[in-house]
Amino acid sequence: MNHLIATLHTLGVRIQDNVDDAHATLRKNREEGSVTIEQVLWAIAVIAFVGIVVAAITTYVTNKAKNIK
Repeated sequence: MNHLIATLHTLGVRIQDNVDDAHATLRKNREEGSVTIEQVLWAIAVIAFVGIVVAAITTYVTNKAKNIK
């Protein structure tokens, strides 16, 4: 009887360990996705900022070029 109890206890501990590993993997994957999304959003913000700066410089240069005689 003690052998059966020990076997069931060992089985329960191993199953719990596997479940804990699965939860850790899911949390890790969720955090990795967050970093990726953050990087994409920063990249979009930088591209938009550069686009605004290029448009402003282009407009300024075009207006000054029209004044050249």
